[in-house]
Amino acid sequence: MSDVNTDPGTARFAPRFPTAYTILFALIVLVAGLTWIIPAGRFDRVENEAVGREIAVAGTYKTVEANPQGILDVLMAPVAGFYDPDSYAANAIDVALFVILLGGFLGVVNATGAIDTGIRRAMAKLKGREIWMIPILMSLFALGGTTYGMAEETLAFYGLLVPVMIAAGYDAVTGAAIILLGAGIGTLGSTINPFATVIASNAAGVAFTDGLPLRLVILLGGLAIAITYVMRYAARVRRDPSQSRVADLAADHRAAFAGSANGVDATLTATQSVVLIVFALTFAALIWGVSTQGWWMAQMGSLFIAAAIVAGLVGRLGEKRLTGAFIDGARDLLGVALVIGLARGIVVVMEQGLIADTILNAAANAVAGLSELAFITLLYWIQVGMSFFVPSSSGLAVLSMPILAPLSDFAGVDRSLAVTAYQSANGLVNLINPTFAVVIGGLAIARVPYERWLAFVWPLLLILTIFIMAALGVATLL
Repeated sequence: MSDVNTDPGTARFAPRFPTAYTILFALIVLVAGLTWIIPAGRFDRVENEAVGREIAVAGTYKTVEANPQGILDVLMAPVAGFYDPDSYAANAIDVALFVILLGGFLGVVNATGAIDTGIRRAMAKLKGREIWMIPILMSLFALGGTTYGMAEETLAFYGLLVPVMIAAGYDAVTGAAIILLGAGIGTLGSTINPFATVIASNAAGVAFTDGLPLRLVILLGGLAIAITYVMRYAARVRRDPSQSRVADLAADHRAAFAGSANGVDATLTATQSVVLIVFALTFAALIWGVSTQGWWMAQMGSLFIAAAIVAGLVGRLGEKRLTGAFIDGARDLLGVALVIGLARGIVVVMEQGLIADTILNAAANAVAGLSELAFITLLYWIQVGMSFFVPSSSGLAVLSMPILAPLSDFAGVDRSLAVTAYQSANGLVNLINPTFAVVIGGLAIARVPYERWLAFVWPLLLILTIFIMAALGVATLL
């Protein structure tokens, strides 16, 4: 019997709550059903050089022949989520492969014992000051989010940070929150993020620096709120482990993330020290490549292959142990890769069903002719709803901004406010969005059930919503 008392309500609810796989497949079925109800339609599109892709042309919406998605399309959606079976164009297969290669790298490093021992050593040195890791790390992730839209790249950090938080006396939710909320708040309050602010501003016909002061307010205010929320939760969990949202999973998490270091003297060997240096340099190279060299999934995946080989050689694993550890690590994240494909499959069904433009046209008609405050309020909530089906910040920007931003002129609202409303709504939804592979994938790596994450984060979402709405309202009236 466990000596940790779990929340009775959570314990009763959890076994009946469906897995992420079931949730995502149910959403595929739901969206497929909507293609039979919602009329198919399209906007004309033209190539926009500033954005670098085709954008919709306002006032050109027309109905087209329906393409309702049937049973075969639903069954094909998980496959199409990885790649287009007709053109063989990649959808989420690059992200899924990246996750598998990341798992292989972590498996090799774990096999050396360097991470386990290093964590124990670090915790011994930080004793009494562990709580300050939360604001520091969340601020760093937020910096990545606000500058270059850090999202899929964060998946590499869950396997590193969650064990650190557990060793510090917190839980897996704390580790996941630092990464997901940190980067998410940064994206929510994007300042120069090319995938959100820049593309949306270009599509709206305004400079991306317009509205920057408001976005800084949202970024700094939202980050302060999120840091306070996570620190209070973490402190509560450390005082009383039964307050953890994953208290009943604590033993499993310690076994999964603490590895063989439990009960072992935290003395790093020279070999393990070199492995940790390789480990740190790998992530430094990752950040450098993404932020300055235009790296994406292929380059990052290749980096982890190379780093796994180097770590295995340095750790003297030998050929059989190295390859075995890599395969075992990859196997551990295979479920995450499948989840990513399922999440992308939802978007594929909606695109093939030709209902996205119809939904957008209905939204444009809904906000037309409203007062300033009513316009920005309804626009925000329209973007919230659309974000569940179009989680990609760049995708939603290209889809919605050319249509909705010009309507701001008639309401007397600056177009930059429409851009801010879009990115704030999209960023907020993507803290919990089951169609966003980063959410489902990150939680899967952290071994935090989706329903437990919702139970943890919903009060924060409410606070952030009130804060964002107030900021948008004040800016509209000024």
